[in-house]
Amino acid sequence: MKHAGRAAAERTNIVLDARLVDRVKRLARVKTTREAVHAALDHFVRSRDYSAVLALRGTGGVAPGYDPKAASPRR
Repeated sequence: MKHAGRAAAERTNIVLDARLVDRVKRLARVKTTREAVHAALDHFVRSRDYSAVLALRGTGGVAPGYDPKAASPRR
């Protein structure tokens, strides 16, 4: 199923843990289960996609004079 301006969608029937779905709804600030599932899937994929970080390999990455101790918050 294709929607204008959206990626292809897949319709499925699954059994979800209602408490977990409610928690995702609160954390993601969404109202529907569909939005909660989408938010959770999107977060899962983004949190494991290191391609942008790996693309920086060999580019230098650190500005001259950078002091990590000065940049980190005091504890």
